[in-house]
Amino acid sequence: MKKATVQQQFNGVKVTFSGEVAKQNVVSMVERCQTGKCDCMSDESKKKLEGLEVNGTDGNVELTIKGDLTAEEIEAAVSKSPLINN
Repeated sequence: MKKATVQQQFNGVKVTFSGEVAKQNVVSMVERCQTGKCDCMSDESKKKLEGLEVNGTDGNVELTIKGDLTAEEIEAAVSKSPLINN
């Protein structure tokens, strides 16, 4: 089972993906987001994005999102992501 936990941080949001989530899939998602090819985040949220960093290993991947974003914005984006829904 795939799961994403979203936590508000001082300078952004941290998302921890657990279960059957491969690190490479998170990296690919981040690359699509950085090039504007993802549909998960609203255009308003994308404008607030300052940086993305992926750490961890398959089954326990951490995505740190820097910028003036709320946990609620990121939860909405994650809920639309094929990373969790497929």
